[in-house]
Amino acid sequence: MHSIYLVPVGHTRYELYTEPSDDAVRDAEQEHGFVRERIQRLRERWRDAVQTARRGNAVGRVARMRDWAVCRAAESIAEQRTLWSLRNISEAQLSYPSDVSEPDATDIRSRLLTAARRHHGLWLALDGVLFVVSGLLVLVPGPNVLAYYFGLRLLGHYLSWRGARHALDKTAWQVHAEPALAELRQLADLPRESRAPRVEAIANGLKLPRLAAFFDRVAV
Repeated sequence: MHSIYLVPVGHTRYELYTEPSDDAVRDAEQEHGFVRERIQRLRERWRDAVQTARRGNAVGRVARMRDWAVCRAAESIAEQRTLWSLRNISEAQLSYPSDVSEPDATDIRSRLLTAARRHHGLWLALDGVLFVVSGLLVLVPGPNVLAYYFGLRLLGHYLSWRGARHALDKTAWQVHAEPALAELRQLADLPRESRAPRVEAIANGLKLPRLAAFFDRVAV
């Protein structure tokens, strides 16, 4: 059964979290055979752009800003994979903080998914327009990083919208109270350096190796 975690990232703020396979985009390519080759090419070019940006060898303010934007976009795309993973799931288990009641946890999950469906639906339409406009830059020498960016955003928002809709309408949910998630709520207000060892221990206990990095990005 697919596991989803309701992670407290503040006293009243929550995020849905899972650690799906890194093959999420590849799965999407298989589902959309009529554009498979184009998406694969786009994915490879974007991966190259991200690797270049992360090396930090850019010269000049514009180039450094571009690399910063590419790295931030890569993080945003990665975080959407929780919703991507839900698009074909018939059964899922929601692990929620043990200091929250089961009805409240269920309500929070539904509110997060409803908001995600609306948010990604709006951005799906907007990024579709921006992707078409970015194609005009094909006339500019060099790789069209902007088109790769909007192309993957378009794909990402589509998969996220589809995952949120499927999870709301078709997924059968079971719930499980998890004490370790309740402890994360108390850690959210602490400085990163102070909380890091305990957050890492919780992540290891839940067998979620990427949870600590995710928590650091979103906790306030």
